[in-house]
Amino acid sequence: MKQRERLIEALLALSAGISVLTTGGIIVMLAVEAAHFFRQVPLGTFLTDTQWTPLFADKHFGILPLVSGTLLTTGVAIAVALPLGLIIAIYLNEYATVGFRNVIKPLLEVLAAVPTVVYGFFALTVVTPFLQRLIPGMAGFNALSAGSVMGIMILPLVSSLSEDALTAVPRSLREASYALGATRLQTAMRVVVPAASSGITVSVILAISRAVGETMIVAIAAGQEPRLTANPLVPVETITTYIVQVSSGDVAYGTLEYDTIFAAGITLFVLTLVLNNVGYWFRQKFREQYE
Repeated sequence: MKQRERLIEALLALSAGISVLTTGGIIVMLAVEAAHFFRQVPLGTFLTDTQWTPLFADKHFGILPLVSGTLLTTGVAIAVALPLGLIIAIYLNEYATVGFRNVIKPLLEVLAAVPTVVYGFFALTVVTPFLQRLIPGMAGFNALSAGSVMGIMILPLVSSLSEDALTAVPRSLREASYALGATRLQTAMRVVVPAASSGITVSVILAISRAVGETMIVAIAAGQEPRLTANPLVPVETITTYIVQVSSGDVAYGTLEYDTIFAAGITLFVLTLVLNNVGYWFRQKFREQYE
C-alpha cells in the first residue's frame, strides 16, 4: 500500500512538474523571440504608439490598438455571460427541481463543445445581420456581434461554476434567512450570492481568460482592422487574430514583421497574468469579507 501511495505521489509530482516546465518553456521562448523585436523597436514606442501597421509601408508598432480590440470584445462577452450565467445559476440552484437541473445543466455544458469556428460563422451570418437591423450603420465586421457570441460560448463556464459555488453555501444560511422572514429571491440575492462570491469570482476569472485568448470568433466576425477605439460597432483586431494573420501568411521567418507576433504574444501573456492576479485579489477580499 505504501509503495502504491508513493507511486501515486510521484506521478502527481511529475504531472505538476511537467506543467511548470511547459509554462516556463513557453515564457522563455516568448521572451527570447520578443527580445529580437525589442532590439529594433523601443519598448516606449511599443507601449505608447496608437497605430499598429507593421505589415504596411508606413510601419508603426504600437500595441494599444490590439489591446483595445482584445479588451473590447472581452468586455462585451463578459457583459453577456455574467448576468445570464448568474441568473441561470441562481434559478437552477434555488428554484429548479432536481430532475430539471440534472437535464438542463448538461445541456448548457454542451455549448462548450461547439467548435469556435461554428460560433464565428454564426456571429457573422446570423447575429451581425440581426444587429444591423436593430442598429443602422453598424459595420459588417464588428466587436459587438463577435463579443456577444463569445459571451454565449463562455456562458456554460460562468453558469456551471457559479451554480457549484451556490450549491456549496451551507443550508443553515438559507434557513436563517427564511426564519427572519426573507423571501426566496431576497435569500438568493442577499445571502446566497454574497456567500458564494469567491466561487463566482473564480468563474468570472476563468471566463475572462478564455475570452481574452479566443481566436476564431474574433478572426471571423470582428474583422482585422487594428484601431484604438471603445466603439463596439466598428471592426477591430485582437492580439490573437493578428498572431494568426501573420503566422498563416507570407511573412518570412526572422524578419521584424514576423517577430511582432512574439511581442504580441508576450503582451497577451502579461495581460492574462495581470487579469488573473486582479481576479485572485478580489476573490481573497470577498473570502475575507464573508468568512
